[in-house]
Amino acid sequence: MKLTSIYKALIVTFVAILTLSCNDTLDQVGFTVQPDKDRLEVGIDTLHMQARTVRVDSMFAKTKYPVLGEYIDPVFGSVKSDYLGEFYFPEGTGFEAGADIDSVNVVVSYSMMMGDSLAPMELSVYEVTKSLQSVSNYTHNDPEEYAEMSAPLGRQVFTGKNSTYRTESYTSGYSTQSYKVYDINVKLPKEIGEKFLNEYNKAGHGKMVDADSFREFFPGLYFTTSFGNSTMLNVSFTSLYVHYHYLDEKGSSTGQDTIRNSAMRLFITPEVTQINHISNNNDQLLGESAMHTYVKSPAGVNTEITFPLSQIYDKLKSQALNLANFTIYAMPDAIENPMVKLSPPDYLLLVNRDSLAGFFEQKKMHDNITSFLSAEFNPTTYSYNFNNISTMINHYNEESDGVPFDLVYYLIPVDVTFTTVQQSYYSSGSQTPTDIYNQMWPTAAMLDKREGNLKLELIFSNF
Repeated sequence: MKLTSIYKALIVTFVAILTLSCNDTLDQVGFTVQPDKDRLEVGIDTLHMQARTVRVDSMFAKTKYPVLGEYIDPVFGSVKSDYLGEFYFPEGTGFEAGADIDSVNVVVSYSMMMGDSLAPMELSVYEVTKSLQSVSNYTHNDPEEYAEMSAPLGRQVFTGKNSTYRTESYTSGYSTQSYKVYDINVKLPKEIGEKFLNEYNKAGHGKMVDADSFREFFPGLYFTTSFGNSTMLNVSFTSLYVHYHYLDEKGSSTGQDTIRNSAMRLFITPEVTQINHISNNNDQLLGESAMHTYVKSPAGVNTEITFPLSQIYDKLKSQALNLANFTIYAMPDAIENPMVKLSPPDYLLLVNRDSLAGFFEQKKMHDNITSFLSAEFNPTTYSYNFNNISTMINHYNEESDGVPFDLVYYLIPVDVTFTTVQQSYYSSGSQTPTDIYNQMWPTAAMLDKREGNLKLELIFSNF
């Protein structure tokens, strides 16, 4: 047989085999050799959840930047915040020999505010007479139990943007950004400075020797607003100045006696106690509604969500849950009201009601089982996306011991600190959350709970 005849025979045989193999339809590819019991099946389900607004009586509020002021919102109600603070006394701080007190003042500095920046407010400062070292770090502490409230040490009327200010700057990348720091300067009695000086002049400087001794001697100050309800301030620094002069014998360049001015400067720092006290009027937010729930900070209200997983318990036991997509939507009604100044929180924490105790106190992070952190609020879709929370459901399903269960979680406004993690020398890095705090800045949102909008989209599979 010639070689070309052999090639022709092989080609005819190949075409015949190919024609026969094309009789199977495409949707059966792979399954013609797979037993029916091993075929992959995918199912989709939707779980509708329940939600309600719950009051927050108090929250963990140890903070570096306290909030000061009062604001009344036509939709979300009022919030008032004031704070108690100790002053840190560094070792070696003191007066020059022969000091004579001139004046005392305290300065509240801030660069962030909300509300009506031109409306008048009044800041009042009271003396703390009881040690703050045993005070709990929660917003329900009553300042009047620690301060002498019969009369303020000093008062000062201010407006948010008409106070004394200075310009400072910071560098971000290759650019320098400038911002204003506003100061509220409150004059205090000269006797406070004389009290400090007399103590310092005692043998061994009395209690003016270290931070702990000084806190016993001078427990601190209480800062509150005494009128005005239209402005909230985010306080950056609280500084106490004791101004004095002294004789510098032969201290001039020509050897002459010189009168010099100086000041003892003390600050509220993270090393000492600083506690925010929050009071809210949230009654109008707590009524039952078929349309919406609320979240509000600080120490306002949270949204409680019930995941009725008992309704799909048979599926959880017989199939594998691969995806549980959860997105919560805010309603723009309140946000678009020109009278509303409270903005939605940037982030929400979804945390199991039974896991909330100790979460902030122990500086925990979200574990994607008992707690989840939302993506940043999307102002285009008015939504907080938690992505896939199937790990939560699968975890509690394994722990259920064959008993149907529901889960109750809270939605809580939080403040998040991010750290840039460098992936490689050539990448710009990614932002990773490293700290989660209760949100102390006033925020609020109306969340959509209408049927069809508050739901969990589920994808199951089995073999």
